[in-house]
Amino acid sequence: MVIFVFSVIVYLLLAWSGNGIDMAEVIIGIVLGAILAFAAKVWNPRKFFSFYGLNPARWGMFIIYLFGPFLLGMIKANLDVAMRVITGKIRPGIVRINSGLKGTLATTMLANSITLTPGTLTVDISEDPEGGNLFYIHWINVTDENPEEGLVYGTFGKWARRVAE
Repeated sequence: MVIFVFSVIVYLLLAWSGNGIDMAEVIIGIVLGAILAFAAKVWNPRKFFSFYGLNPARWGMFIIYLFGPFLLGMIKANLDVAMRVITGKIRPGIVRINSGLKGTLATTMLANSITLTPGTLTVDISEDPEGGNLFYIHWINVTDENPEEGLVYGTFGKWARRVAE
């Protein structure tokens, strides 16, 4: 249902010329939305799509995260990487961290936050048999073989839990 509604709205916004929308465009939007919703269900038969991610409170928390902790983390990471480039003091490697995140939205949010931050790159994610997800992260300065999550990506994991789980 979410994919259908979202697809129809996006199509109608793209087809809108400012004067109005023809009935033919509405019908085309509905047909394309139905096709996309059906395809999403066929490709992911076990996946339940809901309005969970469209909660306005979650969007508000995400905006706070984006312009607060994430922006601060980006600034700090940029300065850190710039200093490492100038001084040449790097010790790159891949570390494994159990994030404890279970939801796909929270996992995606954390993986993207890590990858967008200079000096870190999410290489792989796998399910941990003990619970949560294991993140394999390429880190520019490995100071500990088994680091805590706060050492590699700061408070991003806590915010992913708060916003998306």
